[in-house]
Amino acid sequence: MEKYKFSREYEFRASPKVLYPYFSTPAGLQQWFASKVKYTNDSNFDFLWDDESHPARLSAQRLNKLVKFDFLKDEQKGNYVEFKLEQSELTNATFLKVTDNSDNHDETELEDIWDGMVEKLKEIVGG
Repeated sequence: MEKYKFSREYEFRASPKVLYPYFSTPAGLQQWFASKVKYTNDSNFDFLWDDESHPARLSAQRLNKLVKFDFLKDEQKGNYVEFKLEQSELTNATFLKVTDNSDNHDETELEDIWDGMVEKLKEIVGG
């Protein structure tokens, strides 16, 4: 099945330094992204959604800028999620760009999912 790349940008009133741990650590990700997140070994994480394990490799990381996870299950090959942080020099706002590359082609459903998760993150960081 052909993959669908969904991208969305969200504005935060928090610095990249404050936001970054919510994308790069199991404890941070578990607060808003998955019901349970474990660091397994050698840049591998295990995300738990609906009592189902989704192993992923941390494939790209730039401090306070970028985190990308490639999912490892055979049926999820080519699936990834990327979190990219950019700060506006003009307004000092931070923009989170989420890119979700997966088998889900339903844009409305993806918007609802990501809007809900990011709203939860905004409540946590106050931004």
